[in-house]
Amino acid sequence: MRSQPQNVTDLASELAQRLPEALVGERIIPRFVDSYVVEHGRHALQVHASLYRDRLALLQREALLALTVQVLSDACFEAPASKKSKPRPMSQKDTAMFRRKFLNALVRQQKWSVGDALDFQTDLQIYENLIRRNSATRRTRKAFEVANHPFVDRSAFLLDSSFMEKARIAASRALGDLEDLAAHVVASAGPQKGGAKSQ
Repeated sequence: MRSQPQNVTDLASELAQRLPEALVGERIIPRFVDSYVVEHGRHALQVHASLYRDRLALLQREALLALTVQVLSDACFEAPASKKSKPRPMSQKDTAMFRRKFLNALVRQQKWSVGDALDFQTDLQIYENLIRRNSATRRTRKAFEVANHPFVDRSAFLLDSSFMEKARIAASRALGDLEDLAAHVVASAGPQKGGAKSQ
């Protein structure tokens, strides 16, 4: 692991590699599904191995979308000038470059076809638009509240459309784990806590 990304391209490449690895390594999605099955007695969701694997793959993709949105938001800050100052947002040019380099590196890392890459970017745009629309009414969520986030709704539908509300509560907890994971990956990307210098 590099100790400090030298520029926007290095940071984007490093995060595109580490994010999917962390998602798989932390097993957030399998734990989310398995705990839901046990908690609600929905063992039928695991009976057919091939359907279970397909469900996990679809939910893993939703998780990668949620992580990507979070990373694209969190990583686009320059390192603070001093310990007391706050990180400043990157310039629009650097933010656009980071986004492009990150998505290109993610496509290469995941070995996606052109069609898969376009589908992912289309879904990413949907996520970002919904989150932007919801941010106007955003407030701090209480621990017992279900998050108003596209990951929650889409994952609940994929997980168990027959019991949407229970699935939404479980997906909301998984979203919290994903947000923590994204923050950890960005923070550990270099000593400047996700900041990058432009080339």
